[in-house]
Amino acid sequence: MTERSSPSAPTPTPYDFDRPVDRHGTWCTQWDYVQDRFGVPDLLPFTISDMDFETAPEVLAALRRRLEHGVLGYSRWRQDDFLSAVVHWYASRHGTDVDPGTVVYGPSVVYQISRLLRLWSRPGDGVVAHTPMYDAFPKTVAASGRRLLPCPLDDWAELERLLALPGTSVLLLCSPHNPTGRVWSAGELDRMARLCARYDVAVVSDEIHSDLAHAPHVHRPWVRHGGDGRWAVVTSASKSFNIPALTGSYGIINDPESREAYLRELKEADGLSSPAVLSLVGHIAAYREGAPWLDALRGYLAGNLALVAGRLREAFPHLDWRPPQAGYLAWIDLRPLGVDDEELQRELVRVEKVAIMPGSAYGSPGRVRLNVGCPRSKAEAGVAALVRALRRLGGPERP
Repeated sequence: MTERSSPSAPTPTPYDFDRPVDRHGTWCTQWDYVQDRFGVPDLLPFTISDMDFETAPEVLAALRRRLEHGVLGYSRWRQDDFLSAVVHWYASRHGTDVDPGTVVYGPSVVYQISRLLRLWSRPGDGVVAHTPMYDAFPKTVAASGRRLLPCPLDDWAELERLLALPGTSVLLLCSPHNPTGRVWSAGELDRMARLCARYDVAVVSDEIHSDLAHAPHVHRPWVRHGGDGRWAVVTSASKSFNIPALTGSYGIINDPESREAYLRELKEADGLSSPAVLSLVGHIAAYREGAPWLDALRGYLAGNLALVAGRLREAFPHLDWRPPQAGYLAWIDLRPLGVDDEELQRELVRVEKVAIMPGSAYGSPGRVRLNVGCPRSKAEAGVAALVRALRRLGGPERP
């Protein structure tokens, strides 16, 4: 696997991201089941990280063609159409060569993480992950019988201390980072790779947000940095093309023995050798034909994030909030306002009738995570509700 020079981004093609799509009554986690997390129905949600946009028309067309065939029997992921689409995507979008023989399939990224933790560690071993932390990570580590070792995002001394501890087996990396949207630099990734090699720690790099880096920031796959050690990239088109309900993910595992052990568990222990065929169809169409839509989407999301920054700057200049380097999740540090988390959530839910994720869900109180993967009118409503709630709690008067 070698690095290639990244091509210039293609000219965006216009798509109608302003058009609202009614998701009610579609068993939608974000809209239909908002009461499960917030205790109140019919809130305007800015929560779980999927988007309110239709996926790329090229993906929808490919799915329709496959359904019109009419037969939905057992299928294979280990075939050239799927593998070559992954290879093409890494070459064209990330300037990186990938050996198709190193690619594996999984029903979800979290499934792959769980399986790799079991493969590369023993019960009771330590798993290092950065905080704030995607909320599935602690649950997956605990369910696997491993110990979570949280590390502050920029504390390199603490990262080395945790990696050096006896029994530390895996670094669970989020790249780009969720929830902060941090894009790791080449130097930072190289530094992590050296530390993991020094202490014989395997790396599982969750790169599901990799296609949503905002210029001038560039995502760098762990493929470029892992060398010959034990590492895996786990990812999917589900975030970038908004197709998580199709299920399906894939990984890149460099070590042949580890790769075969993972595939043996996938097939023989978990009975998952036949993939969700529509997931394969969606991935292939996205990676072969969806680049113009994705470029237009990234531009639109950048506009939404700029809107949030402008509204917050106008209302609370001392917050100095800036858009994330990747993704559509506005991670907003409200600690300078001195607002109580529980009071803010009560105002948002009971008065403003909006659902915005509290930072405590990611181990970082005093913050919120606002999902603006939506039409601009909804993003405007969300940030306006947040500003009103903060003002009522005395935000503008705080130093």
